[in-house]
Amino acid sequence: MKILATKKSKLIPRVGRSVTLKDEKIAIFTTSEGKIYALADYCPLTKGPILEGMVAGDYLYEPMRDYKISLIDGRIQEPDEGQIKTFPVMIDEDEVYVEI
Repeated sequence: MKILATKKSKLIPRVGRSVTLKDEKIAIFTTSEGKIYALADYCPLTKGPILEGMVAGDYLYEPMRDYKISLIDGRIQEPDEGQIKTFPVMIDEDEVYVEI
């Protein structure tokens, strides 16, 4: 199900934006290159939110322990391991949709 999450014009590059869609807390990130990603706002390793992490390229550095997370597929990079749920993102002009 495709749900309107936010407006592209409201997103700030490299800064997360929190939305709740269908009881899912989701963190939406925009890279410096303008790519938009949506991940569950929950790190399985720290049990905390990822929203305030630092974006560098297509990676997010988790705010509590600095785990490196791929924004593309949600995989936590070596030497750590784990997976964060990702959601497909669709853009229609200024509207950002997330598929739940």
